[in-house]
Amino acid sequence: MTLKKLVTNCLIIVSVAAVTFFIHFIVNASFKESVEGNQLVYSYSINILLACGVVVLMFLLKNKLRDQLGFIFMLASMLKFVFFFILFYPEYNADGNLTRLEFLTFFIPYVICLITESVLLSKFLNILDNYK
Repeated sequence: MTLKKLVTNCLIIVSVAAVTFFIHFIVNASFKESVEGNQLVYSYSINILLACGVVVLMFLLKNKLRDQLGFIFMLASMLKFVFFFILFYPEYNADGNLTRLEFLTFFIPYVICLITESVLLSKFLNILDNYK
């Protein structure tokens, strides 16, 4: 993966997340008890940064740890989930009740970025395998 491809992959993550954010924002606004817009922005922003961080990490480690990149990706995905759980759960569970909308505010951006990141990195890993 070249630097240009790295930037392109991060832009793809940002683009997919942005489209999802706008759909999520519109659907969220249609509910009587909706989640605040700044919580959505915060959740998507953090998730985009972490997803791009994983892509950059894989790019940086492609030569040193080529055979372990799949495991590094799985570990990074787990750490992202733990990070989100630590970051968002206390705020959402402050009233003792984690609503479905609060859960989806965390889960939708997490899954969208994870799927996008997985597709991009699987292509990257396949290219690396072809160069062996």
